[in-house]
Amino acid sequence: MPGQRRRVREPAGPPVIPPSRYRPRDLLSEAVAGMLQRPARSALTALGTVLGVGAFVAVLGLTATASAQIDDRFNALTATEVTLEDVAREHEPHAGPAFPADAEERVAELNGLRHAGVHWTVDTGTDRGVHTTPAGPGAGRGAGEDVQVLAASPGVLRAAEATLAQGVIFDPWHAESAQNVAVIGASTAGRLGITTLETHPALFIDGQPFTVIGILDNVERKADLLLSVLIPATTAERIWGPPQGSSARMLLATELGAAQQIAREAPVALRPDHPEYVKAVPPPDPRDLRSTVTGDLQQLLLLLAAICLVIGAVGIANTTLVAVLERTAEIGLRRALGARSRHITAQFLTESATLGALGGLVGTSLGTATVVTVAALREWTPVVHPVTLAAAPVLGLLTGLLAGLYPAWRATRIQPAEALRR
Repeated sequence: MPGQRRRVREPAGPPVIPPSRYRPRDLLSEAVAGMLQRPARSALTALGTVLGVGAFVAVLGLTATASAQIDDRFNALTATEVTLEDVAREHEPHAGPAFPADAEERVAELNGLRHAGVHWTVDTGTDRGVHTTPAGPGAGRGAGEDVQVLAASPGVLRAAEATLAQGVIFDPWHAESAQNVAVIGASTAGRLGITTLETHPALFIDGQPFTVIGILDNVERKADLLLSVLIPATTAERIWGPPQGSSARMLLATELGAAQQIAREAPVALRPDHPEYVKAVPPPDPRDLRSTVTGDLQQLLLLLAAICLVIGAVGIANTTLVAVLERTAEIGLRRALGARSRHITAQFLTESATLGALGGLVGTSLGTATVVTVAALREWTPVVHPVTLAAAPVLGLLTGLLAGLYPAWRATRIQPAEALRR
């Protein structure tokens, strides 16, 4: 029609092809297919990650479990032990003994104290030692010049929580009347040839006779008592005099939580005139002990776990690189059909990450089973933190992901034309 414009239809251009895309489901299915091509090799490759992650979980679980046991045992024994030392000579050369005769009665009034006793090593002044016959050194069975003789009040054995194999321990009556009696450890009894108390055996210490009335089976504190001959402190003072120098010590057993307080109060209770004459040695902080023990153990075993993870990462990298070389033609065909470099990278990274994640899951299961088994055998309560269980599979996945970086990069460098010629 006149005056009407004509629309000219422009020729249509080439069709627009949308860029190829790789959906996550496709990536995962390709990764699984790649691993299932050689299942035995994939399983052996994941073994390094399984061992590394399993060791990681087992180390953290076992150290946490052992830490709980250390806390229990520390609180039960070491945290309730205080030692008092005589340091009077360090302040005054001519000072007498720091512990008065009624030392046990003075500290008995302290809140939280269970038992207390004074002890020192007896210096006989001769080399005649300990024997089972009245003859001189070397005569008779059990010549023991190197056997330690300890003068101790009855409270020492109670504070040490001694248990007896035979007989009894000396009591306040033996101490008050300064009886010539002795209590010996089981190992010392073996050295001296004493196997039974039915015959009322006697020991000769520096020529002085002592009737053995008890044999110790074990002690919870002060283990050197098992290697010694113990005699009443009053008897030792009657024969050899008071302790020489600063050899006297006092062992205190306290209630749980009272050790630090008693360590502060005991020197004042014993020597209100010169509390500096008594040095208190309280137990160390249990938190410091636990952190030191478990820290050293964790560092050592985590190093082994890290080595296992490195071995696993190298195994995954090697297998993935071999897979890249074996599948060169496949990679070239994918590139020729439109797959981009990032698609090839994503495919091989997904394969290595899936391998690492599977190894992490299996390793987490094995590590947890190890912790539970060891705890059951030791009759402990297993302790595995939830953070450890959550982090372990992620650690395996990251190990596989890092191990696949170089093989994936090598795959992207393959040119389609060269790959299809092979």
